Amino acid sequence: MAHISAYLAILLVFGVIDAVWLTVMGRLLYKPTLGDILLTDLRIAPAIAFYLIFPLGVLFFATLPAVRDNTVSVALLHGALFGAFAYATYDLTNYATLRNWTLQITLLDIAYGALAAGLAAAAGFYAARLAG
Repeated sequence: MAHISAYLAILLVFGVIDAVWLTVMGRLLYKPTLGDILLTDLRIAPAIAFYLIFPLGVLFFATLPAVRDNTVSVALLHGALFGAFAYATYDLTNYATLRNWTLQITLLDIAYGALAAGLAAAAGFYAARLAG
């Protein structure tokens, strides 16, 4: 039950943080910079797949080691590293291959991925402790 609670907490916290980030930064950064390559309608299936898979990575690589070590600092650090690596893979690939992709977007996204995943991992740690 602790693993399920942790996963759901990660999913919820990351989803809320990401919704706020995309709402604010979509208008301020992404749309002005990437406007001509953005879809007008979201592709729902890949979005759902991402939001179900990414929290599993946070759980496995950050929250579960933190639960094992009984310290939230491991969740924060491992979550931040996982988020930075995952977002760096996406952002650096886009920066290398897409004309409109900028260094500013790359750096902001990587920092954002680290922060969001670290916070979500910490939420998962506390949810697992409460459940377990």
